[in-house]
Amino acid sequence: MARLSGINKATAHRLLSELAEQGFVEQIGTGREYRLGPAFLRLASLREAAVPMREVSLNVLRALSDATNETAHMSMLRGARLETIAYTYSPQHRTRVMMEDAETLALHATSSGLAVLAFSAPEFVDTILAGPLDAHTPDTVTDPAQLRALLVKVRQTGIADYVGGFEEDVHSHAAPVFDAAQAVVGAVAVAAPVARMDADLIAHIRAEVKRHAQDLSRQLGGLPPDGFNQDFGA
Repeated sequence: MARLSGINKATAHRLLSELAEQGFVEQIGTGREYRLGPAFLRLASLREAAVPMREVSLNVLRALSDATNETAHMSMLRGARLETIAYTYSPQHRTRVMMEDAETLALHATSSGLAVLAFSAPEFVDTILAGPLDAHTPDTVTDPAQLRALLVKVRQTGIADYVGGFEEDVHSHAAPVFDAAQAVVGAVAVAAPVARMDADLIAHIRAEVKRHAQDLSRQLGGLPPDGFNQDFGA
């Protein structure tokens, strides 16, 4: 912890001891390793009770999954990370895109990531595109110039799509979610196998994912920025 934080060991030990007294961290095992403590569970419960984001998201995702018959998921921006907080599956198909709990989505390699980046502050975009851009599949776009061109299109239409950038044979569409300050905080997406995607399904998913993303923004007290494309057929 001292090495990662840049502070000396004595100060790190004192701070960890204080956090442990309040239940924010605890020590386990013979090596006395630190891990998150029970206080975070209490805080999470209080947050969920005040703003039940996951519950609200799940209701919207169920409706979106029912409307498209595909996997729907919602991700939130945590610093420079985009993390999945909820997802739902459609029972209509045996073959479907599977998700993982608290999965981290690459900002440059997913439709959710592009939807977030397109409406983020320029400084944040510059930081992300200047960092390592890993190729998760042969179809991952890693060239910053190409990614910036994609972001222009997302800003014009209000929706992002990506084919095989994070997982091969997956075609996903995503739309941004905004908070009360009109800042992007996450994205709602639909992911489906490439083999099932035809022109009609693509048009249907694009309309539904944008509609449900804006519905979620409203339920969370958010507003789209001025000039945001709200044409559901775009």
